[in-house]
Amino acid sequence: MIKGGPKKDLQGKQIQSILISQPKPETEKSPYFDLAKKFNIKLDFFPFIRVEGLPAKEFRKQKIDILSFTAVIFTSRNSVDHFFRICEEMKVKVSQDCKYFCITEAVALYLQKFILYRKRKVFYGADGSTKGVLEVMNKHRDNEKFLFPSSDSQKKDIEEWLKANKCEYATATLYKTVSTDVKEVMAATAYDMIVFFSPSGVKSLFENMPEFEQNGTHIGAFGPTTSAAVEEAGLRLDVKAPLPQAPSMAAALEQYLTTLAKK
Repeated sequence: MIKGGPKKDLQGKQIQSILISQPKPETEKSPYFDLAKKFNIKLDFFPFIRVEGLPAKEFRKQKIDILSFTAVIFTSRNSVDHFFRICEEMKVKVSQDCKYFCITEAVALYLQKFILYRKRKVFYGADGSTKGVLEVMNKHRDNEKFLFPSSDSQKKDIEEWLKANKCEYATATLYKTVSTDVKEVMAATAYDMIVFFSPSGVKSLFENMPEFEQNGTHIGAFGPTTSAAVEEAGLRLDVKAPLPQAPSMAAALEQYLTTLAKK
């Protein structure tokens, strides 16, 4: 039986290793590396999932005319990447008047890679939650035709809201998530903490290790859907981001470790 870390009191000095379920940052300036030095902890990176984009040939089968939509909903950077990838592959030039509704400010700012960022057409929820972005969308629902780029495993809450409010919309599946084999990395170190960034990452853990038990392992989650997936899996959620005082996962971890160290 593969289990989580040993049972222990929740004290900062006992968090000596953290597994970040994402690829290692390409730059040494990442705040995660500063975190590892500050608290003298072992901090490893390993993606629990990989994202595979649907080719344009497959997307065309969905019979969605991108240019017929006046607004696009983004819930992750992956959805942004693959939306503009599909547009490029299909030689579609999105109108400058198109509006973008993003679940977090970080996703909204990420749009700068692809568009001329103007606040009058880029919106995001105040608190980084699905509820927050839906409140913003509610003000525009009568005047927009929404396109919702998603993965094959996207949660249906936004789609259900669009349907319930009789909005004009279409859901476009642009990419899929595939679980990676995490058994070896989990067996190599009994990590004191695991940090998740998507519901698919949580799913990957249990697909690889159905007998996983949390015990004393601390769990962090970025994003409201990830937090919900952690709790739905029966795990105790210790660190949640983004929050107003901790807009990034690194900031949330720093606050958590600092608090535990004082106990």
